[in-house]
Amino acid sequence: MKVAIVIPAHNEEGIIAKTIKAIEGQVTVDYEIVVVNDHSTDNTYEVVKSLSKEFTNIGLVDNDWDKGFANALAKGFSVSNCEFAIPVMADLCDDPRTINEMYAKASEGYDIVCGSRYMRGGTKLGGPPIQAFFSRFVGRSLKYLIRNPTSDISNSFKCYRKAILDSIKFESKGFEISMEIPLKAYFAGCSVTEVPTVWKGREIGKSKFYIFKVAPDYIKLYLWAIFGRKGTKLCLR
Repeated sequence: MKVAIVIPAHNEEGIIAKTIKAIEGQVTVDYEIVVVNDHSTDNTYEVVKSLSKEFTNIGLVDNDWDKGFANALAKGFSVSNCEFAIPVMADLCDDPRTINEMYAKASEGYDIVCGSRYMRGGTKLGGPPIQAFFSRFVGRSLKYLIRNPTSDISNSFKCYRKAILDSIKFESKGFEISMEIPLKAYFAGCSVTEVPTVWKGREIGKSKFYIFKVAPDYIKLYLWAIFGRKGTKLCLR
């Protein structure tokens, strides 16, 4: 397989089947799906297990580390040997069709291809307005201040060269891992680009992203990217 589509899932029994079927119907590259059951207390595991009988490219693993998005994502990365890895949110907010474009760009030699809601052709539909303001400000300001090649650095929907992931020591505990990885890779000299994507707010279930809870971790990374990295060694393995 060339691409591992990693889906962290915590209590997503109501939407996970729809997400997987959308991927199976719209992604044309050679891929596998790795669903990471993140300490779910509902029937997420059973739903995915049943789907794996219909779609043989689905792998299901438990996050046997501490609960949380960052650990679930890292667990999914660790069990795949594909050339590239792409996190996809379990709530179907990410457009699976963008995966084909991401892979095409990565095949040109890029280490990271970011799905961007804020470049020409990209769109963000729904979701809390403050979340949209925050992600847009962070992305665009860092693009200007540090010349980072993407306008949507905080979006989790990115295609990573697996060798890059294997070289980075993850320090994040939550959603901010989606910003930590590309920043560390960029400062280490990795090539980064972006493609437009359409993001849609969750239609089923309740979002697990709480802006006021996660904001301090994003702010810490933001300030590190501007000031702290100077004279500081990157946390590479």
